Amino acid sequence: MLRQVFAPIHPDGWKFVPIGAVAAILLFLLWHPAGWLALILTVWIAYFFRDPWRVTPTRAGLVVSPADGIVVTLGEAVPPAELAMAAAPVTRIGIFLNLFDVHVARAPLAGRVVGRNYIAGRFINASLDKASEHNERLALRLAPDDGAEIGCVLIAGLVARRIVCPLGEGQLVAAGERIGVIRFGSRVDLYLPPEYVPLVALGQRMVGGETVLADREAKEPPRQGFSH
Repeated sequence: MLRQVFAPIHPDGWKFVPIGAVAAILLFLLWHPAGWLALILTVWIAYFFRDPWRVTPTRAGLVVSPADGIVVTLGEAVPPAELAMAAAPVTRIGIFLNLFDVHVARAPLAGRVVGRNYIAGRFINASLDKASEHNERLALRLAPDDGAEIGCVLIAGLVARRIVCPLGEGQLVAAGERIGVIRFGSRVDLYLPPEYVPLVALGQRMVGGETVLADREAKEPPRQGFSH
């Protein structure tokens, strides 16, 4: 039960929480209102870097959500050049993370990192479609043992200024494994070859490491959804 209430803080967050705590103590000594503001900010930073436990569905062909957030893009698009995938359009699923979402990114499937490319760019609103092309981003190409490669692009947003990802080319990852963190608002795009059938709808909320986004073994048509 406690695992559902108290989530650990991602290691990257410990670079900021102690600084905020010290600043709050000093400001309390100087001026109480400023100390309270610093304390609230420190608590929010700890909340932002929370890293909750997740239960990841595992089966060959499944693609799970790499992040918490809302599906803002679902359709065909040509993969960006930095992914070094085929030039033909594939399914793109874009997930927007607001400032209150968990920002720990997770591997969408089990496989090997066969491509990693960091692109410097701008920091426009990540909910906009043009963010996929213009914003600072990290492109990962993942190859499962028994299927086609997929692309996973971590994109910085309006407030985000840092993508932390320790993965290197050749590294193996498990489905749902933590692969990094995007600081303070962002977006994640997945590029899936035709054999992967999308199982989500626009506007649907994703749970990173848990929600199944697509299934390579599915025999059904892509699902439709409505807001109510």
